[in-house]
This record gives sequence, C-alpha cells and structure tokens, in this order.
Amino acid sequence: MTGTDTSTETGTGAGADPAPGPPPGCPAHGLGPGRLRRLYGADAEDLGDLYERLREEHGAVAPVLLHDDVPMWVVLGHAENLHLVRSPSQYTRDSRIWSPLREGMVKPDHPLMPHIAWQPICSHAEGDEHQRLRAAVTGAMSTINHRSMRRHIGRHTQELVNAFCERGRADLVSQFAEHLPMAVICEILGMPEEYNDRMVQAARDALKGTETAIQSHAYVMDALSRLTTRRRNRPEDDVTSHLIGHPAGLTDDEVREHLRLVLFAAYEATANLLANALRMVLTEPGFRARLNGGQMTVPEAIEQSLWDEPPFSTVFGYFAKQDTELGGQRIRKGDGLLFAPAPGNIDPRIRPDLSAGMQGNRSHLAFGGGPHECPGQDIGRAIADVGVDALLTRLPDVQLECAEEELTWRASIASRHLVSLPVRFEPKPQQDAGRPPSPSPIPPQRSGWQVGALRTDPAPVPEPRQVPLPPALATEPERPAAPEPARRESAWRRLLRWWLGE
Repeated sequence: MTGTDTSTETGTGAGADPAPGPPPGCPAHGLGPGRLRRLYGADAEDLGDLYERLREEHGAVAPVLLHDDVPMWVVLGHAENLHLVRSPSQYTRDSRIWSPLREGMVKPDHPLMPHIAWQPICSHAEGDEHQRLRAAVTGAMSTINHRSMRRHIGRHTQELVNAFCERGRADLVSQFAEHLPMAVICEILGMPEEYNDRMVQAARDALKGTETAIQSHAYVMDALSRLTTRRRNRPEDDVTSHLIGHPAGLTDDEVREHLRLVLFAAYEATANLLANALRMVLTEPGFRARLNGGQMTVPEAIEQSLWDEPPFSTVFGYFAKQDTELGGQRIRKGDGLLFAPAPGNIDPRIRPDLSAGMQGNRSHLAFGGGPHECPGQDIGRAIADVGVDALLTRLPDVQLECAEEELTWRASIASRHLVSLPVRFEPKPQQDAGRPPSPSPIPPQRSGWQVGALRTDPAPVPEPRQVPLPPALATEPERPAAPEPARRESAWRRLLRWWLGE
C-alpha cells in the first residue's frame, strides 16, 4: 500500500516480504505486513473503535488490510468521502484496474470477491454505458406510485404486527425489520407471490458469506429469472416491466442483474435502517421523548438514525484511475479505496459533539453520492417512516425486554446488523390490515405505562367540552327504565372524564 515501507512501485505492497506475525498477546497483535491494521479477524471485532484509532494514527485516509492481507485504503473523513464519490475523473467502481487483483493477490475464492468483482451493472459502469444502464434503472423506479407504495407498506406493517400483537412479546428484528422491506420490494418489483419466509432467509443468507450463500443466491436469482420471463411476455405496471420496456433496451441478463442489485441493496439497507431506528426509539429516552412531544417527527428520527447508524458501514470499492492525493495520503493508480459512511458520518470536523441532534441535515453519507448515489433511497426512507410510525401507533407502550447492554450485533466490514430486538407490551387485538392503524386510547394512568385496550368500533364524535353542573342542579332527559343510582354514576363519570381531559 502506498505510504508504507512495504510499498512496491505500483503502491500495492504485493512485492514485499510479509513480516512475521506477532505472538499472541503482543500489543502489535492484529497488525499485518508493514504493521498495517487488519479489518478482519478477531482483532477487528469492534470496527468502530478501530476506525477511530486509524483516524488518530493516519488522519482522514488510512492504509489497512483486507482478508488475506490485501492492501486497501479506508476513507474516514466526511469531506474526503464526498470527494471520492463525486470525482469520476479520478476514481472508478471498475475493479478490473485494481492492482492487487491484476497482480494475483486477490484469489477467486477471496471472501469479499462477490462485493468486489466487476459486474455488467450500472454501479460498476462508466461513461456512456453507465448513463444507459443508470437511466433504465432510475426511469423504471420513477414510475413507482408512492401513494400506492405507502399503502403497501402500511398493509404489510399491519399484517406483521397482527402476527404477534396478541402475544405481548416480539423480536422486532426477525419478526418485523427483516420482513417488511422484502414484502414491499417484492410488491414494487411485481412478484408479491415470491414473498415468504424462504425469500427473506435466502436474501439474508446470500449476503453473509456462509456455506449456503451460493444456494441462497441461486434461489433469489431463480425467482428474478421467472419474473423477467413473465414480464417480457406480459408486462404490467411494475418496476420490472418498466425496466424491460425502457428505451435503453436492456437484455434479459441485464434486467436480472439490475433486479438483483435493487433487491439486495434495498433489502439489506432498509432492514438495517428499520432495526437501527427502532433500537434508537427504544433505548434512547431523549429520542422517544422528542417524538412523543412533537419536537421530532418520525422522518426526522429516521434521518438521525442514518447519521448515527448508516445501513452500510463501508462500500466496496473505488479504484484510483491515476496518481492522486486524498486526505494527505499519496494514492497511486490502481489503489483501492473503501467508501466509509460509518466513520465519515462521525468525523469530528463536522460533528464535534455526537450527542447533538442532526435534525434537518441530510448531508450524511448513508446513501452515497455522485454518479452512483443510491437511486432507491426514497423507497428505503418510506418503508422506515411508515413502518416505524405504524408500529408505534399500534404498540404505544412497547419497551425493550432486556437491558440495552445485552443487545448483540453481527459485524462485518460492509455492515453492522442488530441480531435481535426483544420487546414487550400489553397484548393488543388484531386490526384490519387493509385500513390505517388505529391508536390505543389512553385510560387513567395506573402505572408507569399508559396502556389501554384497543377499540375496534368507530371512535365517537367528540362533544364540545364544558364544565358540568353539580349533580343537584343538573337536568337530564327522563329515562323510563333507568334507576336513580345509574344517573348518579353517569354524572360522576362525566365529571371524571372532564377532569382527566378526555
């Protein structure tokens, strides 16, 4: 890697003799050739702390090692990340120019090869080819009816909540955050019949790099192949049909690959966004208090989550097209760089106080930028906005069932997943999934939580509020069969409701 003593003429470090590893327990443990820090293995379990150490040691751009000690740069600064993604004349997504790959350092079975290998898709293309493919994707997605999509999100949210609302307990990751995005994405792509537990698990598994990842990926691609063939013969009003019918003239292979790109990227990002936003609502008192007090809306809460916990920690990868400089580091032609939203979003130069809210500020890095900025970010925002709002409406008393310290994460270089989010609440009856969620009425508070039974009948029309007369002066229409005690109780209940502001 350039900037180290082990650099070769190309700046990749490929020709250097690997240094012997330090013994276990040594302070240098976790360092690789050239004493570079590794972004993998047991010594990189807390990548957040590692990024901060790298920032202290190297500044806004730091040399690191990927699996098999392949050299890379990680971009830690906010401004430097923006420059990286907004400078197509200097950096490309085409990994075929990456020096370690050309020199044979990156083997075909490298764990990160599925992320790095070049593919004929818009996110890896440049110039006229990028414009052709990108225009087809953005054109197809621009046909989405957002009102209809929000109805889909609301309906699926209702169905998911109905599945556990009567039990009073749930895991909001496995029973909600991992399912809602897939249900909605299958709808907008035009294959609602493919949404099921198997599709959700296949999508999650295909992105984890497990032994069954290839089979899971094949399962998803089979569904997308059937969809492509079906819509080529019988187009309808969905993203797939508009992608096929776009003037760019995509082949069936190009259609399938871009459907795969949309499905995996949108699903993974939105599932993480939902889980992260719900965790913030449940674990940070100020967060929920601002929501309940009207000082923050759900969309603003989602944006705060995108600052603090971006769905993707890093994105593979960008590659230098020429010798250049970034963040004070000398970058050689062919060097690889990781676009890194997670450390970039907490760059102390733009966020000296991480406890300060970022309301109204959308300059986070969660959706990238430049020519390859995420085209489906509005879909992700809508799923999170509607899903979180509807769930909190249905379950206003929801609270974490374990200590916050007991929550666990599954981390990789690319992202950080919340494993589970166990919650409890007072059991609620199911609701009609075809209608907007109805809030639970709040009875007189009897404990630390305002929990009430959910009405299923239409809410009564409120009458003008007025101070009731004392019972002795009150006049009521005669009720032939009503005994006197009932009239006294009715007056008292009216007085009590007035006092409570109901």
